[in-house]
Order: sequence, then structure tokens, then C-alpha cells
Amino acid sequence: MRPLFIVVRIAGAALIVAAMVVQITNNYGQWIKLGIRHLENIPINFFSYFTIDSNVGTVVVFVIGAIVLLRKRNDPRWFGILRGCVVAYMTVTGIVYNTLLRGIPVPLNAVVPWTNEVLHVIGPLLIILDWLFAPGRLRLEWKNLWWVVSFPIVWAIYTMIRGPLAYNDVAQKRTWYPYPFLDPSTAPEGYVSVAFYVVLIAAIICGVGAAVIWVSRRRERWPLPARTAA
Repeated sequence: MRPLFIVVRIAGAALIVAAMVVQITNNYGQWIKLGIRHLENIPINFFSYFTIDSNVGTVVVFVIGAIVLLRKRNDPRWFGILRGCVVAYMTVTGIVYNTLLRGIPVPLNAVVPWTNEVLHVIGPLLIILDWLFAPGRLRLEWKNLWWVVSFPIVWAIYTMIRGPLAYNDVAQKRTWYPYPFLDPSTAPEGYVSVAFYVVLIAAIICGVGAAVIWVSRRRERWPLPARTAA
């Protein structure tokens, strides 16, 4: 199992990096065609998506995880917590995209279809399967749920503060939000709808985080039963 998951982690990280590079390159191309000058907004907006942040975390986890397996070690505690957090984030990414966002029209043909599937479907599936079956998984404590919810809270605060201040170059208006259900100007009931979705997603993250911890507590997966790691 260990050699298999070394390959899966390296290949998964490479695929996700390729998808992100192709997607952000496509964004630059579309903006240049439209004559939009403020290209510096592209990377800021790109990395303001929870999806992208989660996928960056997945790349980090897969690369470090491959090194851990190559060294025939089980997860260090800090890495086990990080890994569990990213599993929860990617699971939520897949759930939210496929229930709320799939099929919503995207302006300017800004999304490359295959990269979209990698970032929202393949990536989440890979890291979930890795959490379930890869060796070396750490037994997490229930108090680690605070680590799981900490980043989404920070991201939501950042998004709601930046949203009214950011300039949407494509729509030529003030305000830019990464997802339409977070934009009070387009949500059916304004801030009430936004608050509902924020609470809903927070509940999903807590539930998924609890499931991730529960899985880790069922059975630790050690690559070498006779060996321990710090």
C-alpha cells in the first residue's frame, strides 16, 4: 500500500498544480482579450476562492505525505492535524460545488472544463480515499475540530470584508465576491441569504470535520507497526 500511495500523492499533487496553472493562465488570456488592464487583480481573486485554497492545501499535504511515506514514517502530529483539516476542506469543496454551483454560468468562458473537474471532483475524491486507506494516519482528538473550523472562519471574515472593497474589473463595478451566494447584491434576500449560506456551510464544515476525526479514531493506519514516529 505504501508505494501505491506515494505514487497517488505525487501524481495527485502534479495534476492539481497543472489544473491551477492552466486555469489562472486562461484567466489572464481572457482578460487580455477584453483589454482589462488591472491584471494584478487576477492572482488576488484567484487565491481568494476557498476551492483554490483547499487545493493548494492538498498539494502541500500530498507532497509532505509522499515524503513521510518514503521515509517509512507514520504521520507526525502536526501533519496529521493539517492533513485532517485539508481533507475536511476538500470534502466541503466537492459538496458545495456539486450542490450549489455546478451549472451556474461563468462569464468570459473563464473556466476550463477539465480543470474545473480536477479542482472540484477529482481532487476531493483523491484526498478522501487517501484519508481512508493510506497508511500512517494519526488518531486525532476531538479538540482538533477547532483547527478544522479556524481557517474557514478566517476565510469568511476576509471574504466579507474584502467583498465590498474589491473592484470587479469584468463587471466594471465595486464589489467582488468569489461565489454568488456570498454577494448580498445578487442573493435573493440580501444579507439574510448570505448569513443563511454562511451558517449552512459552517455547519457542513463542522459535520465533515467531525466525520474526518471519527474516521481517524476508528483505527490508526501505521506503515510499519513496529516503528513509532514523533
